[in-house]
Amino acid sequence: MNAFANLADLKAIEAEMPLAERGLPRSMYEALTRTKAAHGGRPAISFQILSGPETKKVSITWSEVHAEVTRAANLFRSLGIGEKDVVAYIMPNALETAITLMAGAVAGIVNPINPLLEAEQISAILRETKAKVVVTVKAFPKTDLPQKVAEAVKFAPNVKTVLEVDLVPYLSGLKKLIVPLIRPKNPINHTANVKDFRAEMAKMPADRLTFADTLEDRVAAYFHTGGTTGMPKVAQHKISGMIYNGWLGHRLLFNEQDCVMCPLPLFHIFAAYPILMSMIASGGHVVFPTPQGYRGDGVFDNLWKLVERYKVTYLITVPTALSALMQRPVNADISSLKNAFSGAAPLPLELYRRFEKETGVQIVEGYGLTECTCLVAVNPPGGTKKIGSVGLPFPYTHVRILTSQGAIGFRECDVDEVGEICISNPGVFEGSTYTELDKNRELFAEGRFLRTGDLGRIDSDGYLYITGRAKDLIIRGGHNIDPAIIEEALMGHEAVAMVGAIGQPDVHAGELPIAYVELVKGASASVDDLMAYATQHIHERAALPKYIEVLPELPKTAVGKVFKPDLRRMAIIRTYDAALAEAGIPARVSAVVEDKKRGLVAQLEKSAPIEDDAVAGILGQFNNPWEWAA
Repeated sequence: MNAFANLADLKAIEAEMPLAERGLPRSMYEALTRTKAAHGGRPAISFQILSGPETKKVSITWSEVHAEVTRAANLFRSLGIGEKDVVAYIMPNALETAITLMAGAVAGIVNPINPLLEAEQISAILRETKAKVVVTVKAFPKTDLPQKVAEAVKFAPNVKTVLEVDLVPYLSGLKKLIVPLIRPKNPINHTANVKDFRAEMAKMPADRLTFADTLEDRVAAYFHTGGTTGMPKVAQHKISGMIYNGWLGHRLLFNEQDCVMCPLPLFHIFAAYPILMSMIASGGHVVFPTPQGYRGDGVFDNLWKLVERYKVTYLITVPTALSALMQRPVNADISSLKNAFSGAAPLPLELYRRFEKETGVQIVEGYGLTECTCLVAVNPPGGTKKIGSVGLPFPYTHVRILTSQGAIGFRECDVDEVGEICISNPGVFEGSTYTELDKNRELFAEGRFLRTGDLGRIDSDGYLYITGRAKDLIIRGGHNIDPAIIEEALMGHEAVAMVGAIGQPDVHAGELPIAYVELVKGASASVDDLMAYATQHIHERAALPKYIEVLPELPKTAVGKVFKPDLRRMAIIRTYDAALAEAGIPARVSAVVEDKKRGLVAQLEKSAPIEDDAVAGILGQFNNPWEWAA
């Protein structure tokens, strides 16, 4: 293991040899077999269905993981899954979720689907990926997931088998006895065969694959990006990209002594690749607390005690979770903790400082994309962390900042000049990032650099900064929301002439979706009317606007498009002024200006003397920076 502290270290690792000569595993099964040989008796994955620090936990070793994955992969093959066929899972976190992720990639192509999506969206993804087998949970109190999946499968004719995972064995005591008695009904209204996942696995050999393991590189995973419309984009991931993510984690950070707490969902690339693949590569131990992770009952209240229980060395988190965690006292021995990693959304400076003050641990911020099989850049754990940046690109990852020159092509931006972030690395499937051919058109600069749609810059030390989003996505707690969903829904209202949906700064979620509306001349509609209409017509709960404002006229560009930077300015002013007023701070936003390096910056004026720290304590929790007006 050899962490990098600066750009020179990164180049030195690359210079050792080409990635292809490192002798990395050529398949998921080969990777697991190596881990079993080196670390078979060590703990691999732990899971507990309840969040208490002394409640029942289930742990399996790397030898047991290897056996379970072997059984599951054999099962999938027996159900007609070949290398180009798809096993989808619509699951909260559990041991079976991790097993399915690995075994699906051994037997064929695995397709994780967000269980929080509606049945209509799940069905659209199942149709897009042509999934043959679906793994989900058996009916269980307080979840409608099995019912949603049954409805989705009804409209996904390729699905031939549904494998159900019963969560009851994870319970103990009275709960284990009572839950089967109060289990809700799940009427089956589709033609797929429904079978018990564990019972079917038990029929399969655990000591060998019943089929030949292919060692040529191939697509082994489909991850959807958002899944917020009828036709979601589905990114294709090759084995080489997955293995690359795991190699980075082991080479730069984790070893077999490490224990990683990951309360993030296994349908998300952060948990699937930088975490699970890194554990396979290193022989480390990963803990998944509760099926819902950070959303689980009592997880925030108990998290520090869980760190103590498992002697956690690394905590995986996102800004929304950090914000909630900082509202609880550090009430346990967390001396084992070395670092916390944050991704999925920008990290506010005040949150970074508060976490370090409370825990003595620094947060390491990074950057990854579904389209890149995740990892792109990270602030070096062993070097300078530039807060506000997403750090240095990983070894063998080439990041360029390009700007379109029309017919001429692309121009490379200068140091600190903002342009589109474009990436080439072993996780980028050049030319075929998405399953749908049309979605790959104009996606690559110079044929190989993935155009991310993110705007950014690289400073003189090689650190990457994200300054905006060319795609205008709203990122709510790491969940991508296409503003078009909100805009198209509200445009259906007969009184609405034009809509601009944006992300409003929020302390907990990073951004919340809101909408500004211009009405048809002479028409009338109240905010309550519009909110009720939105609730009826926006089927993704996360995309429901938290605030709607009717304006006499929306700001527009010369060609009549809604000019969203002005809407963002309005939202920043309203949000920051409200936060300052609530804290009793005699200051307000006088203007929001565009800074080439920092994006939109709130300029403040004060009506009485005030310390900078008081303002920083309030506005530092948001992502957009602030300064005093000149």
